[in-house]
Amino acid sequence: MMTAFLKEKQLKMSQNPDKPHTSEEKLSVSEDDQEESVDNVDQSIRKRTGESATGSHRDDTPKSSPPRLVSLEELMETAKGVTNMALAHEIIVNGDFQIKPAELPEHSLEKKVRDIVHKAFWDCLEAQLKEDPPTYDHAIKLLGEIKETLLSFLLPGHARLRNQITEVLDLDLIKQEAENGALDISKLVEFVIGMMGTLCAPARDEEIKKLKDIHEVVPLFRAIFSVLDLMKMDMANFAVSSIRPKLMQQSAEYERKKFQEFLEKQPNSLDLVTDWLQEAADDLGKLRCKKLLSPCGDDDDGAAGGAAALCPTAVQNRAYLKLLKWDHVNRPFPETVLMDQLRFQEIQLELEQLLLTGTVLLVTFSAAGSALAGIAGFAEKIKTIIKVLLAGLHLPSFNLRESLATISEKVCAEVNSCLSQHGFTPFTPERETVLKGQIQAAANPDNAICKLIDSRIQKFLDSHLASSHRRSLPALPGGLGPIQRELEEIAVKYVRLVNYNKMVFSPYYDAVLGKILAKEESQLIGKSEES
Repeated sequence: MMTAFLKEKQLKMSQNPDKPHTSEEKLSVSEDDQEESVDNVDQSIRKRTGESATGSHRDDTPKSSPPRLVSLEELMETAKGVTNMALAHEIIVNGDFQIKPAELPEHSLEKKVRDIVHKAFWDCLEAQLKEDPPTYDHAIKLLGEIKETLLSFLLPGHARLRNQITEVLDLDLIKQEAENGALDISKLVEFVIGMMGTLCAPARDEEIKKLKDIHEVVPLFRAIFSVLDLMKMDMANFAVSSIRPKLMQQSAEYERKKFQEFLEKQPNSLDLVTDWLQEAADDLGKLRCKKLLSPCGDDDDGAAGGAAALCPTAVQNRAYLKLLKWDHVNRPFPETVLMDQLRFQEIQLELEQLLLTGTVLLVTFSAAGSALAGIAGFAEKIKTIIKVLLAGLHLPSFNLRESLATISEKVCAEVNSCLSQHGFTPFTPERETVLKGQIQAAANPDNAICKLIDSRIQKFLDSHLASSHRRSLPALPGGLGPIQRELEEIAVKYVRLVNYNKMVFSPYYDAVLGKILAKEESQLIGKSEES
């Protein structure tokens, strides 16, 4: 039930690594003003969160009882609560979260209707301005909207700018000037553009400059509103980045509260989590039996040789690593990480591509010896080739063997070209055949090189999880040098996701692991007594 409910409500948010400076930065606003603005946004978020959290809830009833009718208001309140929770969650876990204007599909009915309505409005404005004498009703309304928008960009400390906008865009005075034939629209528009240039982010300077080159009134008004919409997006994204630190703790408490409410109605909502953590504990138990792990005090592992107990933190970390090998088609995702399933899938796909990239680079550099090791840009060319040819790796119709065959051909061609350019002897046909065979062998599930690279990637991620409280990254295992940058980027994103999930659901994990590890410990004591 929870799986279907949350999957319906998962949001698709925009990602944009480019973060333009805001108008506050350009104006060098005082810190007190910025704090007040952030607090206002924070209070607004709290108000919406509080409204969502206080929604109606169904009474607990036995499964045999007839279903109770749910009102539309209750359904809407529930949907709002899940939507708000998902939005807050997205802001926290997605460091590149950006609000972007909605774009309607090119040939959709909505876009056609919108374009027709907009064209009719601007045509009406143009017709009014061409009358003799001109009619300024629509133009004055637009100036009023522009005035309100400009005022909305100001903080309480911007008294001087507020007075300027209020005085110049005094609608009563503008109406009197229009009635007496003394209204100068171009002068008002010039003031508006200048004020927009003062308030906009540096990234919008080019758009402001283009406004000054438009001399016809109607196209200029349209362009002004277009740029104002962009400025609104900038302000909204600034607010999001400002509230993110404050939102983190509130969002964690809010998600935990909503999950607890659901758990009270569905007591079996931790069954998948229990199975997931049990498997992780079993994995570490098997390694412990083989004496492959060190004592629990070591951050890199989770159990000791012999009869030592498993470490709860290590079991959790192992469980999170198992999410990167998950069968999303045939197996339900654990309840507590369900909202992030798409993110874990994306990371899993990136790691699969990176595994093949690392394998190809390792066998290529091994085949070429030291000749290619110091050539700048060679590894990046190979990565680009692999990335393009593995773009459809996640599709059911993707043929890995065919793609690796193509990759092997292109890699050999690139190797020979690079060797020739730098005065080395190109590969003989026999060496080319060997290299192609090694690359194509990566399609085999039991390929030794792939297994080696994969185990080292997993070790790096495990070390990253265990040392996430430290500022420095763990040491990179041998053989992963060519893919270090990509691996570290994935690791940072992965650890941020895991740490936030721990912050929200650690009480539930502690409770489940307490039972699992108590059972494990009792079994160890029994075996010790028998021996």
